Amino acid sequence: MNTTHTTTPTLLDERLADTQQAFDSVAADYDGPRGNNIAIQDMRAEMWRWLEASFAPGSRLIDLGCGTGLDAVHLAGQGHQVTATDWSPGMVARTRERAEQAGLSVDTHVLGAHELQHLPGEGRFDGAYSNLGPLNCVPDLTAVAAECARLIRPGGRLVFTVIGRWCPWEIAHYARQRRWQRLAVRFARETVAVGMNGRTIWTRYYTPAEFYAAFQPHFALEVQRGLCVFVPPPYLTGLAERHPRWHQRLWALDRRVAGWPGINRLGDHFLLVMRRRDS
Repeated sequence: MNTTHTTTPTLLDERLADTQQAFDSVAADYDGPRGNNIAIQDMRAEMWRWLEASFAPGSRLIDLGCGTGLDAVHLAGQGHQVTATDWSPGMVARTRERAEQAGLSVDTHVLGAHELQHLPGEGRFDGAYSNLGPLNCVPDLTAVAAECARLIRPGGRLVFTVIGRWCPWEIAHYARQRRWQRLAVRFARETVAVGMNGRTIWTRYYTPAEFYAAFQPHFALEVQRGLCVFVPPPYLTGLAERHPRWHQRLWALDRRVAGWPGINRLGDHFLLVMRRRDS
């Protein structure tokens, strides 16, 4: 960098900074209702089920968007070697603290998924995962896919949960309130501003096909499932708290049919498992 000149931040830089500051502002309490309510706990349990099925014991894994470290520390406790990354310094600090308190080793980096070129080691990882939508905030998925292909050995896997476009509960919820502008947010084809804690997270919503298109040259799709298809999304967690038995029945239905063609395109999130191609 030329230190004798100042540079004008680009719009992309400003949006990345907005998103970073938004997550920093909630890092201290993100394990509470905002980031770990009953619905999110159930979504995380489903993700852990697929992580266990996808990675052999002792795998070397990258966590893309580690948040407060719930996934990274869980996997480290299962014997995996986890490199945890996040664009938010506050979140990385929480992950480091959680690992230390658990007496576990987790390699932590303040590193956005858009900065994976700074992570060394071609083919040194067995896989990567990203849970609950960090990759919705990445400006260039194609670049992320290329860096994942560089870092992950042939045959290694990616397991991602991504915020989707077609969420039946959200459509019904906002249509009932006649909040048409809010209902339309997920259907934008570009990055949109989403509020959190009085700040802005710049987010892009995807269908599974749109998301996978960036990874298809390097990774073969093995699993596609909807997540929270029949279950209300996390911001409607009051329904789950008032009707816990009903909530669990809907989760059982979700697990049973969320991989069926057509249904696997729906949900608050979707889950993809992809395998690194041999060449």
